[in-house]
Amino acid sequence: MDVELLAAALRRDTADLEMYAKVLSVTLADSLPRGAVQVERKRTMADRVAGREGAVSSLDVALGEQRLGLRLDRGRISGEVCKEVRGIVLSRQQVGLDEWIAALARALAATAESSARAREALERFLEI
Repeated sequence: MDVELLAAALRRDTADLEMYAKVLSVTLADSLPRGAVQVERKRTMADRVAGREGAVSSLDVALGEQRLGLRLDRGRISGEVCKEVRGIVLSRQQVGLDEWIAALARALAATAESSARAREALERFLEI
């Protein structure tokens, strides 16, 4: 799995952060095993009345011993890369969006190397 190609696919359309988080959350949730992606949304009253799901406020991706979190708050984005073993966080690092994307690409590539199912899912993701 080419990490650079994967990182480029993850970087596309980062200009609109809210739209990026929405697209990324949907594509990752569709591509990875159930439970690997957790998405939290903020719903305004207008969202509730209109039946919309609301804007993505956070995205957590768990791949092996790595947990990657992305938080959006009023147009600002922050990333976090954690090493977690059996539910215990051993290290936590705050990172910018580009570094978060690179870490996610490396984790996805490592997962694809160890699992044929994950590899197929990532190939589907790259086609999107």
